[in-house]
Amino acid sequence: MQSKTLLIDELFRGPESSANGGYACGRIADLAAEPVRVTLRLPPPLGVPLAVGGGRVTDGEALVAEYEPAELELDLPEPPSWEEAVEAQRPDVHSLYPHCFVCGFRRAPDEGLHIHPGPVGGGALVAAPWLPRPDTAAPEFVWCALDCPGAYACGLTERGTLLLGRLAARVLRTPEPGERCVVAGWPLGGDGRKLDAGTALWAGGELLGYARATWIEPRA
Repeated sequence: MQSKTLLIDELFRGPESSANGGYACGRIADLAAEPVRVTLRLPPPLGVPLAVGGGRVTDGEALVAEYEPAELELDLPEPPSWEEAVEAQRPDVHSLYPHCFVCGFRRAPDEGLHIHPGPVGGGALVAAPWLPRPDTAAPEFVWCALDCPGAYACGLTERGTLLLGRLAARVLRTPEPGERCVVAGWPLGGDGRKLDAGTALWAGGELLGYARATWIEPRA
């Protein structure tokens, strides 16, 4: 199979020197042209041509990610209302990734997604509102929206650092620019430093997409 090329612009960073994981996985899924589960082996580099093909994403000899066909099944909670999501949102001003394309609180108003998940009521569910702009109305940005809320559902605020290890998502519909969307995340258990989370995106109660992720807590 001939490889395709993936080049990730600095705009779409998560940490300062690597791509947002959800964006990278969404772009890989688009190039794979089928539902996939993406496992990140290295932080996806910015501004470097990556070869995508045969289930592998490589930077020269370095293996950046692997992907495989996956059909995703996930039990979903009831969607929070727009008002509940607005009330729940909490910009993480102590984040180690303040310029993250999805949840970074230092992003300018016209860049980034500005998704800031916070707890809904007293339960484990976190949620946030999202208003897509014309430049973020594409499937890879649904993958983005389904990324960071999972980390907050796994306790990112208390843990300080979590890194995306694996992500599988299903996009049912891309939201329209300005459409009032609600994204939520919830924990699915874990094993040691590996933590699982589910996320989902709705607009007016309509399910637009959902995902399952594994997050890794780095060793101290």
